[in-house]
Amino acid sequence: MFVSTKQKRIATLARNNPAMAFTSLNHYMDYNWLYQAYQQTRKDGATGVDGQTAEVYARQLESNLHTLLDRIKSGRYRAPAVRRTYIKKDKGRKRPLGIPTFEDKIVQRAVVMLLEPIYEQDFYHCSFGFRKQRSAHNALQNLRNRIMRERGRWVLDVDIKQYFDTIDHEQLRQFLARRVADGVLRKLIDKWLKAGILESGELIYPTQGTPQGGVISPLLANIYLHYVLDDWFAQPFSQE
Repeated sequence: MFVSTKQKRIATLARNNPAMAFTSLNHYMDYNWLYQAYQQTRKDGATGVDGQTAEVYARQLESNLHTLLDRIKSGRYRAPAVRRTYIKKDKGRKRPLGIPTFEDKIVQRAVVMLLEPIYEQDFYHCSFGFRKQRSAHNALQNLRNRIMRERGRWVLDVDIKQYFDTIDHEQLRQFLARRVADGVLRKLIDKWLKAGILESGELIYPTQGTPQGGVISPLLANIYLHYVLDDWFAQPFSQE
């Protein structure tokens, strides 16, 4: 069965069963699924703590992916630490990034490919960040249309300070449990949340947050924000 066919099946189940927690998602993941994840993984990105490039990984691609699949299914896969680096922001500030290894990027992409069909059914239409076929331009157009149609006069511009770095792990686990009860996937996500950060030769284990730079981090951030913010905004305010 094609990967896209499997994803459509997951999406249909999620759409028709909005309160269902999926218990057996990992069985969709096979060699072809991992190969598709590999295909979707950037080959020119920065390397992780092991220094392995996409070119080196590809030299024994079939063997590497078969071995990787076995480690994932058996629970023996260990999420390596991410490599800390920084990019410049405005006013001299820096944004911390956590760069996974190339193989870890493949695994993260494979899990994103399983979870996206579910959460795309749950996320609100007004949510645009880090979603396929949606962009900041789409968000601005949507905002303009709403203002024109509803004659709004106020626009509230809010930035959540250090959002990725401050996501509460336990709360995120509780949110994930509403839709994902597959033990293999939940353990993988836990391993990424607990993976260390290597910075200047020192290994740090954060107790909150999900590193920017990880493939799965934007989706986890969207899931968290969906429940703590979007759901709240969607509820009508009670009249006192």
